[in-house]
Amino acid sequence: MTKVTHEFDLYGKHYALESGELAKQATGAVVVRQGDTEALVTVVVSKERKDFDFFPLTVDFIEKMYSVGKIPGGYLKREARPSEKATLTARMIDRPLRPSFPSGFRNEVQVVAMPLVADQVNPADVICVMAASSALSLGGVPFEGPLACVRIARNKESGEYIVNPTYDERAKSDLDLELAGSATFISMLEASGDEVSEEDMLDAMAFGQEAIAAFCQEQQAFIDKWQGTNGPIEQKEYELDKPIPEIHDKIFAYFDQMEAALKDPDKASRINNVNTLMDEIKAQFGEETLEEHATAIAAELKDLEKHAMRTMVVETGERVDGRTNTQIRPLMVKGDYLPRVHGSGLFQRGQTQVLSVCTLGMLNEWQRLDTIEPVDGKYYIHHYNFPPFCTGETGRMGSPKRREIGHGNLAERALLPVIPSTEEFPYTIRVVSEVMESNGSSSMASTCGSTLSLMDAGVPLKRPVSGIAMGLIQENGKTVVLSDIQGLEDFLGDMDFKVTGTERGITAMQMDNKATGLTPEILEQALKQAKEGRAFILDTMLEAVPESRKVMKETTPKIITIHVDKEKIRDIIGQGGKVIRGLQEETGATIEVEEDGTVYISGTGNAGPAAQERIEAIVKEPEAGEIYTGRVVNIQPFGAFVEILPGKDGLLHISHIAQGRVNAVEDYLNIGDEVEVEVLEVDPKSGKMSLDRVNKSAVGGTNAGDSRDFADGDDTRDSRENGDSRGSRDGSNRFSAEAHDDEGQEPAGEKRRFRRRH
Repeated sequence: MTKVTHEFDLYGKHYALESGELAKQATGAVVVRQGDTEALVTVVVSKERKDFDFFPLTVDFIEKMYSVGKIPGGYLKREARPSEKATLTARMIDRPLRPSFPSGFRNEVQVVAMPLVADQVNPADVICVMAASSALSLGGVPFEGPLACVRIARNKESGEYIVNPTYDERAKSDLDLELAGSATFISMLEASGDEVSEEDMLDAMAFGQEAIAAFCQEQQAFIDKWQGTNGPIEQKEYELDKPIPEIHDKIFAYFDQMEAALKDPDKASRINNVNTLMDEIKAQFGEETLEEHATAIAAELKDLEKHAMRTMVVETGERVDGRTNTQIRPLMVKGDYLPRVHGSGLFQRGQTQVLSVCTLGMLNEWQRLDTIEPVDGKYYIHHYNFPPFCTGETGRMGSPKRREIGHGNLAERALLPVIPSTEEFPYTIRVVSEVMESNGSSSMASTCGSTLSLMDAGVPLKRPVSGIAMGLIQENGKTVVLSDIQGLEDFLGDMDFKVTGTERGITAMQMDNKATGLTPEILEQALKQAKEGRAFILDTMLEAVPESRKVMKETTPKIITIHVDKEKIRDIIGQGGKVIRGLQEETGATIEVEEDGTVYISGTGNAGPAAQERIEAIVKEPEAGEIYTGRVVNIQPFGAFVEILPGKDGLLHISHIAQGRVNAVEDYLNIGDEVEVEVLEVDPKSGKMSLDRVNKSAVGGTNAGDSRDFADGDDTRDSRENGDSRGSRDGSNRFSAEAHDDEGQEPAGEKRRFRRRH
């Protein structure tokens, strides 16, 4: 086996496909590069056919932290469970590959994608689809390839489309569209947009289809080059499950009965009708036949249900629950559903019910992401839970499955374009959607319920968002587009096309397509029906919750934002965090200080305003002439130090404590006493302050304004000769010291020495 490399340029980016050096024992292995980003994708197909009634395909995307020069976090220091991004990428690879395998393929297939280098410029996700397709081709595995995936962005200023944009180009785009498929049809779509119009979205999809075809052509050139170097690829033979004519005929004889069993609007009742009929059908087979052909019988029964449902829709225009193809199921909308939580909303469409709950937190509660992408984290988080009871079943409750992560991501992308920035709304926002009942479109119900919960929490959304799931039936040469599909129509139909948006445009889309005949006209019709359905649903939502709450609930932490001089940050934090911890303990508020001097204060009730007042006091610079009520914190022979603001104290000289001569500070003040003082002087360099007591009493405790009652007559004489201390607010401690320079006290020079020390 000789190493083969095919390099090419498309749409301004450089790519390479390579095989023959790494992982040679796999069925197929290909290294793909875009820029310096490089990933190895391997495919292994089991030699034995599995006795399953489904196609056993597994796709894993393993983020290797060495690819970005990082050591994994945690105690073990090795890659553990996949991140949400890794799970979403694995789903992206899986979705176009799965429908490309022949019907009845039962050999186990495992696809493993490992990024070896992530250059922090070019993403490693979409190019892995092309590598997986190439590996399948080189391994001689039967599938409808080549397949490729592209990401389409659009420059906000020029409107130019960009294929497989860099991270910087994505940041400047109002569209993020991922498309996968073959040169002739799209099988998978994922998109988010800043309220993009239906016309623009269709145009971007058409451009994306052309780009996919170009990548498929280069992929075929790589395969041809491989065969030219290493010889023809051996096409492996795999045993496929095929219908058994006798079994097929016996089961499909019940076509009319199956159609009748399906006509029931209640999901549980319909399932019971179908199961009863299936038991009746199986009863016509002997035990030996049932045991020998169990898989074939199960497949034929499922096929009977599928064709009965599809024929009913295209021939009669009637769906299993009696609706027309554009009719929306009955809606029920309730805002402010739960007490005390920050925001909640209940949304029900038919037998799909979702309770969404919003929680608001400090910005420092943002979600940190440890991935190979240059993204630190996010401030808007959406989680989606699908417990087994929502479908009337038992099951394991634990960590979220791939489906839950994917649906949660779709709802998150749907709402992210209308979430205010952290500058406008300084909160970390988490929404949890709990699926209470499910009969199709639970992700779209989550989008609607989350909009209600965000509005109930008082989040100032740019505009409310609604969502709808569209379906497609192509049977007997006829095509019908279905609005608001339920579970059966999703499972047995040809397309699951979810669209979310505001009244102005689309915010997110997701599509899985099994039909190869998906034309631009069908997509246009689907988007048109989706727009009408979204508008109908949104009107119903706004009747229940017309706008975002103006005043948040009492249980919601109120965040106050103030800005201080960066030089004051250390005063707020204090040595070892002592000051900020004390503020939080005393007020009950949570305080977060940013490096640029922005301070976020969070708390319920009066906690936030109380903390704000304390912080503003800490950073405030006292000025001469201002009056404060302070607390005595230290006493020295020459005076008392009074804390007038948190962490700020000044000297109340002994000569300013009372009118007349004071022999001992302790005769008038004790540590902890509150005293009203006026700022006399603030040293501009050191910030040290001199204080004067307001409304001083006379020595001996008599009327503050009566100097005749001084305890010592000499004091009266001295005060008259040197100036009454009541009028000594000239901004100088020197005046106060000299005013008491008599025989019984230290020389004025010594007093000035004390002044210099403070």
